[in-house]
Amino acid sequence: MEQGRSHTGVSGARAGVPAQAASSARGEHTHEEDATAGRPVHRMPQRYSVRGQILDALRKALFCGELVPGEVYSGPALGERFGVSATPVREAMQQLALEGAVEVVPNRGFRVASRSPRERAELAEVRALLEVPALLRLARTVPTGRWCELRPLAEAAVAAAARGDRAAYAEADRAFHRAVLGFSGNHQLVAVADELHRRAQWPAARDCPAAEHLELLDALAMQDVMAVEALGTRLCGHRP
Repeated sequence: MEQGRSHTGVSGARAGVPAQAASSARGEHTHEEDATAGRPVHRMPQRYSVRGQILDALRKALFCGELVPGEVYSGPALGERFGVSATPVREAMQQLALEGAVEVVPNRGFRVASRSPRERAELAEVRALLEVPALLRLARTVPTGRWCELRPLAEAAVAAAARGDRAAYAEADRAFHRAVLGFSGNHQLVAVADELHRRAQWPAARDCPAAEHLELLDALAMQDVMAVEALGTRLCGHRP
């Protein structure tokens, strides 16, 4: 059952895919006249650029609810919406499958992931087990003045939540957590925590605890380990 037409409502213009890029994704070459030599200029198709734009647009559609959890969407149907071939759409969907946002349905397309309350709780618990001990160590070791460097990231999350932009909030939220954990100097920790965080964001949560990002920075700066533990746990989505 193909649902690409009835649920997305995503157009090429809204996806931010320019007409020239769209024609490139279909394998068409763009010819422009060289003003000095009078010869056509052949530009190589920007396939991966188009895929990246479509990936961004699909993520926004997921957060905005235009792609519905449990529904199956085909590459050709979504490609028609974007004004490109099915190939870059499928490539973007494969990336989303790796991130846990969609599941591959053989011979049909991709099903938007839906998670039970238990699955969401398990992801939140694993995040808390990984991140909170790191936050407690950072509260004791990172100089107080360093935390003010991350205030713009926390404020970006607050601003995105205030305007109801779930996609922007999700990106700002992850950027903030990456920066905080980055003070540990442990690149593997940052990478694993970010992957878990991304998975926990699907489907998009209705509540955005944006203000707690600023509260966490204040607690870290004051080396208030009890507040750090409580806020870190809540920001991971875990409810003990």
